[in-house]
Amino acid sequence: MDYILLYFIGMAAMTLGTLAGGGGLITMPAMLLMGIPIHSAIGAAKISNTVSSFTTFITVLLKKQITFKESFWIIPASMVGGFTGGFIATRLTESTMYTVAIILLIFAFFTSFLSKSDFTGTENLRPTKVAVPGLVGVGMYDGMFGPGQGTLLLYLFNHLRISYMRAIGFVRLATFSSGFGAAISYIAMGKIIWPIVFALMAGSISGAQIGVRLAEKLNPKHVKTLLRVVTITLIVQLIINQFI
Repeated sequence: MDYILLYFIGMAAMTLGTLAGGGGLITMPAMLLMGIPIHSAIGAAKISNTVSSFTTFITVLLKKQITFKESFWIIPASMVGGFTGGFIATRLTESTMYTVAIILLIFAFFTSFLSKSDFTGTENLRPTKVAVPGLVGVGMYDGMFGPGQGTLLLYLFNHLRISYMRAIGFVRLATFSSGFGAAISYIAMGKIIWPIVFALMAGSISGAQIGVRLAEKLNPKHVKTLLRVVTITLIVQLIINQFI
């Protein structure tokens, strides 16, 4: 029964994660309440998120809403960020990582009110002086800690005036890239409980496909509101986690 529950946890988390990021709002608390050790829970979430993110990217790619030629440079930028973040994380306290996460999310929340973009942009993605550091920076955050990484990337792509469905494809490729190294690290640590990973992964892959189909029906002008709700919820959860 626990594996069936994990399937639905993964499905719900990745549906939300695809639409607005913040899938960790569901995954981590649920697995910890089930009594899964924290390192095993984080490792399972990283592996399932990496695999399901790649399936989402492939889905958007096959729909011809993005091209690999346009997005391939996301892979090295996010991987460099992910590996660097993982290295930095070994030298930071848990309290410091929570503080960094809260500051980044608060900054993203308030800057969203300054931007007039609403995911209806028509720009092509290019490795600009904003895009590259932005992807490396969020990749570092993902490797270092990670809650809200997908949400931060959506804010970035909205700032770059990328349309919503295309932004989802790019976010998922970046998530796969920055999470790949972290997933390998947790496997190497020997903390992985594979039946948990496979149940969560199956649900995450299903949720990714549901999320893509819901995103196609979502009015891009409503995405900012959804992002802000998820951001505030993430901030509250991180503050509670830091002080309890």
